[in-house]
Amino acid sequence: MPAAQRATTDPAPGPAAAQRTAAAPDIVPGLAGPGARRGHLPGSWWRRRGLRARLTLGVSAGLAVAFTAAALLSFNALRVSLTRGLDDTARQGAREVAALANAGRLPDPVPAPEDGSLTIQVLDAQGRIIAASPTADRLVPLIPLFMAKSIAASGRGMSMAGGPMDIAFPLRVVAVPIQGDGVVIAATSYAQVSNSLTAIGWITAIGTPLVFLMFVLLTWLVTGAALRPIEELRRGAQEITGAAIARGRALPMPEAKDEVHRLAVTLNDMLARLEAAQQRQRGFVCDAAHELRSPIASIRTQLEVAVDHPDAVNWRQTAGGVLADTLRLARLAEDLLALARLDERADRPDHGQPVDLAGLAAAVAQRYGEARVPVTIHPLPEPHPVAGSLNGCVVVGDAGGLDRMLVNLIDNAVRYAHSRVSVTARADGPWVVLSVSDDGPGIPEADAERVFGRFTRLDDARSRDTDQAGSGLGLAIVRATATAHGGTVWLEDAGPGLRAVVRLPAAPRQQGGDRDDGEQQGQVGDGQVEQPHRSRSDR
Repeated sequence: MPAAQRATTDPAPGPAAAQRTAAAPDIVPGLAGPGARRGHLPGSWWRRRGLRARLTLGVSAGLAVAFTAAALLSFNALRVSLTRGLDDTARQGAREVAALANAGRLPDPVPAPEDGSLTIQVLDAQGRIIAASPTADRLVPLIPLFMAKSIAASGRGMSMAGGPMDIAFPLRVVAVPIQGDGVVIAATSYAQVSNSLTAIGWITAIGTPLVFLMFVLLTWLVTGAALRPIEELRRGAQEITGAAIARGRALPMPEAKDEVHRLAVTLNDMLARLEAAQQRQRGFVCDAAHELRSPIASIRTQLEVAVDHPDAVNWRQTAGGVLADTLRLARLAEDLLALARLDERADRPDHGQPVDLAGLAAAVAQRYGEARVPVTIHPLPEPHPVAGSLNGCVVVGDAGGLDRMLVNLIDNAVRYAHSRVSVTARADGPWVVLSVSDDGPGIPEADAERVFGRFTRLDDARSRDTDQAGSGLGLAIVRATATAHGGTVWLEDAGPGLRAVVRLPAAPRQQGGDRDDGEQQGQVGDGQVEQPHRSRSDR
């Protein structure tokens, strides 16, 4: 049948064939056999083993190689030592006989130990036996003459079976040359050495595996003991929940001052930080809920009164009150959003763009032309101008975030000043120092750090008057912004009044004009969505 016709008439694969094709195992290219399936590669078995098993197996493999090598080397060293001692004894007897032969005083039979442990034959240049010990064969040499000369020249011995010579034990044969191209052959029994080596071989073959198994068991137990503190840490971590963190639950500390102990200390420090963060979060949520509840309750009350008594309510006044509370909610939401963004970027600050802090301070101060007290900007001489900066007061950061920081500081100062507020920006070596001073009542020294907390108000700042109301987040935003820019902020006595001081790192020297476009696009604060504004903050 033609190929085209066969292609046309061949039946299509049925569902069963398709199912078999789909169920075919996935094979790794280049491998064959059942072990080539995915998930069954040789290394996967090892990776699935536990740490204790892998350590034990690794140590066991090393011990097996070490014990085997040590046993073989020890057995061979012992065999060589015993054989060499036997050869030296036989060679010494042969030398004594050779000395007699060379002196022409060779007796017959030649002198040999009375116990018959040494058999001696003296061969002439033709390989004939000219003298022998009492127990030696006088007709057939132990080894041929050429072989005797060979081992005599090499200084080594040779082993041979005693059967061909009607001797019931194996022999160790050495040879010593004599004058006249003759040779003295000395043979001694190898049976004692052979029996000793056999006994030692059996002891090694049985004892080495037993010692190996003992070491493997010891390794398993020691590894388990070493990993037990880690297992206790794991169980302790498994039992810790959010409530346990709130109660100050800690992981167990091992007694040994080792790596596991340092790991436990690090984990407990982490739990302590999580506990502190959780407490701060809960306090923050409670404070935020409290702040939100007051304007919401006010709005609800005004609307309920208006709905219940529509004819007796001044709707314009009600609308004004609801609008004021709504603005208060908006300011609070704005402050919370700003803090959330600053917290989010605290651990990964972005590169900003150069900002002239003195110019920004002057621009913000101009917005307070109708404030109840005058706000003045006082540029001072630059004692240590920064090389390469525009005027010595340039920082790298987000203009929107720095604008908000200035507004919060000036709002705070205007709220409590008696007659004036002054803003100063100056360079101080590698820093740019911004200060906002007022001649108000100031605050106690003990509260100079506490006021930077979130939702913190002093007693004289708890007014709920619409014009003076604040969220208690103003100085918290100031500190978060300064920290995000790599700076610090503190309060000090202005005598009279209070001075807020912000210190930020000055911009590095500009090379070739503007910075890279990628750096100028980075933001540190929340300037992407915030416009220059007037927010309320509380001292």
